Amino acid sequence: MSWHKVPSTPVYYYWTIGIVLLPEARGQGYGTQAQRLLARYLFAHTTVQRIEAATEVGNVAEQRALEKAGFTREGVHRSTGWRDGAHRDGVWYSMLRTDQLG
Repeated sequence: MSWHKVPSTPVYYYWTIGIVLLPEARGQGYGTQAQRLLARYLFAHTTVQRIEAATEVGNVAEQRALEKAGFTREGVHRSTGWRDGAHRDGVWYSMLRTDQLG
């Protein structure tokens, strides 16, 4: 898991989070649980209103994990990455403090 502040105005920021799982740990719910717990921690210990996460459009497993963790799909950003010799679209998710944590 990783997280870092993203400044959006001179006096406001939000968090963006990310996760990498070893292949043998995938598909067991660890990613969902880790992202849910990190979101709870960040809301409990900071004053932010927003946490965001992103993944490639083709990473359906991560999209499901984020949705199960309580994140809302916001939309697709075209050509946000480069991998395996091609531009890749990304899909963005967010959770607001006012959202019910999954």
